[in-house]
Amino acid sequence: MTRDFTVFPASKGDGDVVGEIHAESWKAAYAGFFSPEFFAEAVRRRRHKWHDVLAEGKDTAMLAALDGRPLAYSYFGSSPARPESAEIFGFYGHPDGWGSGIASVLMTASLQRMREDGFGGVHLWTLRDTLQSRRFYAKNGFAESGAVRGHDFGDGNPIEQVEYELVLR
Repeated sequence: MTRDFTVFPASKGDGDVVGEIHAESWKAAYAGFFSPEFFAEAVRRRRHKWHDVLAEGKDTAMLAALDGRPLAYSYFGSSPARPESAEIFGFYGHPDGWGSGIASVLMTASLQRMREDGFGGVHLWTLRDTLQSRRFYAKNGFAESGAVRGHDFGDGNPIEQVEYELVLR
């Protein structure tokens, strides 16, 4: 079966679709990390924050669609910690697209865009205990840098993240 993937820049009008992807991905992958009350509010924020983020236009957001339905997004820009590198701030796929190959298509396009934008490398942070994400990044050429940090998502309970990096040249 042939899959019809398309990748395109997200525009300020794509806030609802990016929010849906982000919220549904969080619901499927992150529920066990937070209290139910905090988690419900965190999902709501992820569903509704993207109109403002995309309107700001500060960083790059890309969408990937399968048969015309957007099912994954990436959000990246200049790394605050590494001047010549990009940082992937968010990379999420809707559970309906898991296993379809859409995330790999989007990662390839996102890395190409970073190269075109002149970045020499890219890094990202992911939760230590999300093995599916960690396998995905390794499969796409990323390696663990050895850096670890506790990240507080707003509930006062830092969760350990590991850093992955990739040279783009």
